[in-house]
Amino acid sequence: MFQRVVFLFAGQGAQTVGMGQDLAAADAGARAVFANADAALGRAISEICFTGPLETLTASSNCQPAITVTSLACLAAFLAKRPLTPVACAGLSLGEYAALVAAGAMDADTAVRLVAERGKLMDAACRASAGTMAAVLNGDPDLVAKICAEAGIDVANFNCPGQIVISGTKDGVAQAIDALKAAGVSRVIPLTVDGAFHSRLMAPAATAFGAVLAGATIHAPACPVAQNVTGTLVTDAAAIRANLAAQITGSVRWESCVRTILALGADAVIEFGPGQVLAGFMKRIDKTVPVFNVGSQADLDKLLADPRWA
Repeated sequence: MFQRVVFLFAGQGAQTVGMGQDLAAADAGARAVFANADAALGRAISEICFTGPLETLTASSNCQPAITVTSLACLAAFLAKRPLTPVACAGLSLGEYAALVAAGAMDADTAVRLVAERGKLMDAACRASAGTMAAVLNGDPDLVAKICAEAGIDVANFNCPGQIVISGTKDGVAQAIDALKAAGVSRVIPLTVDGAFHSRLMAPAATAFGAVLAGATIHAPACPVAQNVTGTLVTDAAAIRANLAAQITGSVRWESCVRTILALGADAVIEFGPGQVLAGFMKRIDKTVPVFNVGSQADLDKLLADPRWA
């Protein structure tokens, strides 16, 4: 049986209409997570998860609490079947909030309220700026960082070997794409996004959200959490708060987060929430550690059928 398990949590972009509905129907704990989130927000975020429409679900002000509550419902359904304490937790960008709940650093109501406000502020920052993003495949990280600096934009994500995301003004990203291609990076893919996440264009959202975070109750976690902006394990509540504020404009150092966690001797990884993006990154970072997904009842059933979880 697995003894040292890491919990990972999905980020924005993994949303699908209907997410979490089957788990809520099958598991009382998952159902309670959705009900509590509805009460905390004073609106039926569960209905947006279950029935959409997709355009409504995709808006950051809805998407961020929707993915967070779905991820926590997935966690609740799993723990009802296999209660265990993770060796460490991490989440991709937005997913960091669910990771902090799983680690005991904040309660679910606090996390859901925070990400709803975070999403609203980021929506406003997107509307106030002409920003975009692009994925750089198989580019040297130092070269990408240098070209971004010359173009006046930012590196948003260091996701895994072979995948970096850049972010900034539309003109700056276009300039960087041309420079990368001229330098021999053949695969640079513009992304269809509402704005320039994890870039300096999100500064108004980061400033406003810092004031929101100042009033939030955050505790020292019961297990280490790898935070995006540092790529290191954090156990201090004050550092967690500061890193959450910095994360909105800072680079997501996901590969560093994963490598730091795996160095603890993890023997299995579970990705909670919709999609399998993090599992895909894991296969690029370290193929030797078994990876499981819990995003639906079918996923949970598949995991439980594996004899290593017996």
